[in-house]
Amino acid sequence: MKFSLKKRQVFDSTEPWLYLMPFLVFIIVFTLYPMLNVFIVSFKNNYGFLKGDYTGIGLENFKTVIKDKEFKQALSNTFLYVLFVVPFNTVIAIICAYFLNKKLKGYAFFQTAFFMPMVTSVTAVGLIWRFMYNKEYGLFNFILTKFGLEPIGWVVDSKYSLLSLIIFGIWNLLPFTIILLLSGLQNINEQYYTAARVDGAKPLKIFFRITVPLLSPTIFLVCIINTISCFKVFSELYPLFNGKPGPYYNLYTVVYYIRYAMIELHEYGLAAAAAVILFLCILFFTLIQFSFKKQLKRRGFN
Repeated sequence: MKFSLKKRQVFDSTEPWLYLMPFLVFIIVFTLYPMLNVFIVSFKNNYGFLKGDYTGIGLENFKTVIKDKEFKQALSNTFLYVLFVVPFNTVIAIICAYFLNKKLKGYAFFQTAFFMPMVTSVTAVGLIWRFMYNKEYGLFNFILTKFGLEPIGWVVDSKYSLLSLIIFGIWNLLPFTIILLLSGLQNINEQYYTAARVDGAKPLKIFFRITVPLLSPTIFLVCIINTISCFKVFSELYPLFNGKPGPYYNLYTVVYYIRYAMIELHEYGLAAAAAVILFLCILFFTLIQFSFKKQLKRRGFN
């Protein structure tokens, strides 16, 4: 009887782990191991992927990557992309989510229009945007000519290539950002608005004094997620420029550089070093955002 009871206790303590085992194996094999392996490979000089041989251990890969002009360009373009896309996307998404939450006339149509890109392939959407950016018959240049302005070579002129990528990136992130912000708005207690209206507060004051502070945790969440997503920009770049990093190879991003080092140069150590640097950049920006959130919390925001 004692043996049966002990056996039952052992089974009860191990049963949850048995259910978790497939998930844990998947995480270890396809997430933790690749992350650890990339970190190790980044320190191996002249690493050969097929044989696994290398000439030494050190920081040579990091030194080579940091001195590489393509990587410097990739880092600069990626930072600019993040600094423009995340704030503009967040502001536009807050405004859109606010009006969608009001359920004004025709809101169902706009909900569908905003959320449609989320269920569409980025590659297919990117090709459509390339068509709209066309210098001769694209939608954007058609609008410009109606205002008496000259057509712009959005995806064929190096001066406007980063701008075209930023505009597409802002639009591409809107559905996901709006969904999260809309869920945050719907969780705000209506009593706050009722009390403010009774006190005679105007809509703009209600928005900045009630909506934005109570929505700040969701805003912080979308900023973190979108920052990570923007640092990994690649799928937006690929269809716009026919698989090239810009019209004159002027639009390298960090992820594109990693692909370039792996596929074209076959320098797996350089690719791993660039991936580690990208991870550190994302970590740095995330910590800055957490610090900023703490400062806001001290000033009365949630």
